[in-house]
Order: sequence, then C-alpha cells, then structure tokens
Amino acid sequence: MLYNSSVRVQKLHGWNVSAAQAKEIQLRLAKQVIVENKVIDPRLIAGIDISAPDAQGVARGAVVILRYPQFSIVEIQVTEGRITFPYIPGLLSFRESPLILEACQKLNNTPDLVLVDGQGVAHPRRLGLASHVGLFLDLPTIGCAKSILCGQHQSVGEGTGSHAELLDSGEVIGTALRTKSGMTPIYVSVGHKIDLATALQWVMKCCRGYRLPEPTRLAHLAAEGALRFEPSRQGTLFD
Repeated sequence: MLYNSSVRVQKLHGWNVSAAQAKEIQLRLAKQVIVENKVIDPRLIAGIDISAPDAQGVARGAVVILRYPQFSIVEIQVTEGRITFPYIPGLLSFRESPLILEACQKLNNTPDLVLVDGQGVAHPRRLGLASHVGLFLDLPTIGCAKSILCGQHQSVGEGTGSHAELLDSGEVIGTALRTKSGMTPIYVSVGHKIDLATALQWVMKCCRGYRLPEPTRLAHLAAEGALRFEPSRQGTLFD
C-alpha cells in the first residue's frame, strides 16, 4: 500500500526468508551500520514499539513523534497485521520490522531521531531491531531494550543516570543505564547514525520520570491501543 508519506523506506531485502537467510542478511547489513554521530539539534523525536501478537497472530506496530523539548505529540501512526515470521531469538526484527515500517510509511513528518524498543548493535550479529529499522529508514536510531540479548556488564549504581558498559567478547556493544532510581536498568545501544555516548545523552534527555524514555513509552501505549491522538483537539487521549 502506498501513502503520501514524508518518510522514505528503502528496499534493502524481502521478508519472505528462512532463518539461515535472515542471519546472512543481518551479517551483511551490520557492515552498513554507521556508528558515528549524525544527530544535530533534533526537534522531532520518534518512538517505535510493537504489541505482542494476539491469539490470531495479529499485532500492532506503532510510531509516535514528539516535539522536543516540549514532548508534545505531533503524530501517531499505527498499523495492524498478522505476524508471519516465527519467534526465533536474535531474529525478532524479521517478525517486527514489516509492521513497524508500514506504520512509518504513513508518517506525515520525518523525525530527526528515532528511539526503538529493542536492541541496536547489542546483538550477536550486531543488527538488532533498532539497527535494522535505522538502515531501512536511513535515520539516526537508538536501541532502548528492556533486557539483555547478549553481553555482560558490571553492577550499575542506584542513582538516576548511573550506567555500566555492556561487553561482548571484550567489545563495547552498549550500556546498562539506570533511568530511574529504584528501577532496573534499560539497555541502550547504537542503532544507526549515532555514537554510544550521544545515544546515552538523548535517552536521558527523553526520560520524564519513568523507566522508559518518553518516545518509546508512548509508542508502547499506542501499540497496545491505550493511546490515541486527535490533532484537531490538540490533546492526548488514554483509552
């Protein structure tokens, strides 16, 4: 389906692939991830998330764009569809990216920075959901995951903003970051077109008293059907 969108989604590969082909694609695309900072004075920051599939295998992919630093909602797009790729750890982006990218294709605004509920390069083949989506969108992305997929880290201090390097075979692949005192850390990694230090700064700037940064927190609500936006009313409605 075609939309009058301001966001261009590149055609990097098809989605009807085997697990072995998916791993080969990840290894190939991982070499294209840019780990240098390309973020300059972002004004529109997006959050991306997807719901768990229901009993019929139907899920919702959601993207929420916020105006920074006000954190007012500019746009919400949600797409619903059936998940077809099997659940295989390390290959979740092949389950989730098609719906997420379809939601992005509906956007009327192009974000300057995208926070994704998932891994970036903190992935066995260095291509998690945030990096995969970042390459398709050709936009700066940050992975903000709620759990570790690979790697280990030292203990994280209790204070907000405390962090520890996430290491895999001696390589720094991300950071365990405590975004709120008393809450378990989240795991931040480079998605695309950003470096880790800048990614950490922006995640902290986007935290507003919750464990999750505001863009992905609202994207989660939108994916669950608990958040909608009516521009004519200039307000946010929670169902």
